[in-house]
Amino acid sequence: MDWRVLKGARSARVAATAKGTISAAFFVASGLMVLGPSTAGCIANAPDGLERRTDGEGGAGGDLLGTTNVTTGTGNATTTGPDTSDPHGVFSADPPHGPFRGETRVLLAGKGFTPEVRVWFGEVEATDVVAIDPTTVQVVTPPHPPGAVDLTTQNGGDTSTRRTLVSGFTFDALYAEPDDGPVAGGTVVTFFGSGNAWDQESSVTARVDNVPCTTTQVVGPDQLTCTVPQGSPGTKSISVETASSGTVAALDAYTYADSDDGFKGGLGGDPLGGTLRVLAFNNFTGDPIPGAHVVVGSDVTTGLVGTTDATGVVELTDPRLDLQQGGGGVMVTVAAKCHSPITFAEVPVDTVTTYLDPVLTPQCAATLGNPPPPGGGTPILGGRIEGELVWPSTQEFQRGSWNNVPPAGPNEERIAYVFFAGRDANRPFVTPSASFQVRESDEGGLGYGFSVVSVPGNQFMYAVAGLRNLQTGAFTPYSFGATNGVTVVPGATTVSVVIRMDHPLDQALALAVTPPPTGTFGPDRLDARIVVEVAQGRFAILPGMRKTPFLPLPGNAGVSFVGLPPLHEDLTGMRYITSANAATGPSLTSPLSVVRSFATTTTGIPVAIDGFIAVPELVSPSPGGPWDGRNLEIQYPTGGFPADLSVYEVASGGGLWRWVVAVPGGAHSLQLPDLTGFEDAFLPPGPVIIRVSGARIEDFDYGTIGYRNLRPAGQAAYANDTFDAFL
Repeated sequence: MDWRVLKGARSARVAATAKGTISAAFFVASGLMVLGPSTAGCIANAPDGLERRTDGEGGAGGDLLGTTNVTTGTGNATTTGPDTSDPHGVFSADPPHGPFRGETRVLLAGKGFTPEVRVWFGEVEATDVVAIDPTTVQVVTPPHPPGAVDLTTQNGGDTSTRRTLVSGFTFDALYAEPDDGPVAGGTVVTFFGSGNAWDQESSVTARVDNVPCTTTQVVGPDQLTCTVPQGSPGTKSISVETASSGTVAALDAYTYADSDDGFKGGLGGDPLGGTLRVLAFNNFTGDPIPGAHVVVGSDVTTGLVGTTDATGVVELTDPRLDLQQGGGGVMVTVAAKCHSPITFAEVPVDTVTTYLDPVLTPQCAATLGNPPPPGGGTPILGGRIEGELVWPSTQEFQRGSWNNVPPAGPNEERIAYVFFAGRDANRPFVTPSASFQVRESDEGGLGYGFSVVSVPGNQFMYAVAGLRNLQTGAFTPYSFGATNGVTVVPGATTVSVVIRMDHPLDQALALAVTPPPTGTFGPDRLDARIVVEVAQGRFAILPGMRKTPFLPLPGNAGVSFVGLPPLHEDLTGMRYITSANAATGPSLTSPLSVVRSFATTTTGIPVAIDGFIAVPELVSPSPGGPWDGRNLEIQYPTGGFPADLSVYEVASGGGLWRWVVAVPGGAHSLQLPDLTGFEDAFLPPGPVIIRVSGARIEDFDYGTIGYRNLRPAGQAAYANDTFDAFL
């Protein structure tokens, strides 16, 4: 793989994609010109700049077109256009902008770079810098206040090589977290600004792709939440407009794609004060559900009942909805024809946003209209990533050998695997497919090439290299590398991605575990894991970082792991995330209790793992007995950590119907409304499976919980068990 070819492909890719078109239009409108390598080549052959034919005899007085390159440290004057006589220079940045939080992968074009090149954004020096060749540098932006900054490069401590591109990069004053979500919309994201004055009293309009958010709530002067509207696949702009300070915007800041984050739906708004607003959407398509039934209270005949309109919204007003009149909240149940119902007990706020799962039975097929395809999900146009794994070299811009991986023995091979960091810290390590594998025989320029496909969005990539046994398939890791800010555009190719493989996997970390109480049926063994949080909410899963000893642990011994990377240099800011599951049987199933998200940045001190929630027990209905469809009760054994949230999931009809019930706190008894009066909106009679869960949630506030908090991905600790009954 020739990096000159890759850079040419990058130029073609930027010109051909919507993202490149938007960026170019933005800079032209701002009075700047974005120059690709071909244009820069023309300027390099015209030392005096480009002149208009109509500028008079000999072109006297013509306007010079070029990229300003300020030279310091040598006494040279400012020149216009890349100076062909200067052996050093920095000409452009791709992309030319990114969020003020940093974490954007940028390719710098210039000349005279050495492997010791340093890069500054304004006065802030970047710590993650890779010189790909003498004309290209990969750098990850550091955090920086918003605005245009100068880009400066310098080879090591040699100030004579210091060159600056004036206003070469712009830090956007706005970004979204998470920065991607499904095309159907409905994802609740947080917009972060800098130096704003957003408040509840003023008019604030947030937009994605110039379409107003479905709901907008100001959290603070520099923070608001936005329920993303429905969109089309691709990377979009975001903006916030206020009457007092105008509009702040950022291009390429949100990507419509498949997402498993679950940041949508749930509770929000102001304290309940007499009016309740309920929204109902189809969880598969994001479309509103007209005619959905909303029941406030545990009895349909005495409670409040409403029906959503064509936009999937209903507002109920009643003195009983005013918390000032007493009470700790109201029960809200939403049910619709051929959709599974959901209930939130003790709701203390005035807005409930629900996403109901369609019931995919033959009887409901005609009602649903356009059900999902048989394979499930929505097809998304992905993007390709081409790059190289690079090992340290003793010679400038020469391929380094795999010197931190031992030589292969009999029936062994050296191999590396490329991964995308995921949002689920609990997923297992799985050997990837052939396209994600790299070997010493693979071609490359500075390193060893790879070409992989990804869903669109801003990706974090990492790689692990080691020895694989050709007979057993067992893999022993020795080397680790990572890079952030890899932007994937639908239908396009992102090139020149470099992952430096210069971190040994030699660190050891011990866990000191205090397991939960065990019952008659379990849990009977521990499932302990460690992952590396490479970016906020994104995790690298490494081999060998999972162990399953029996409970109780002999002599209260800890659990030790070896094979983690040291968190220094370009890995500074990452964290080790430890977790432990108390599970049952060799398949590690329920009853189980899980503790997650114990973070540390050092391997010198054992990590204490405690805070397990005792496994909840179902009281009503009695396990294996009849259920009246309304009464539910659970209790928690003594000795466990208290639960913030309890969740029931009642499945019937072979699992096609699922009624989810969320209740704040631990042990309780509640009565659900009778839904049998609503056509095809209730659980069918027959066998049912009831899963009961207790969860601990960081910074728990029941008035702001989302669908994500109803599942393990949004819970810091949880315990659950499953019971049979019949309806």
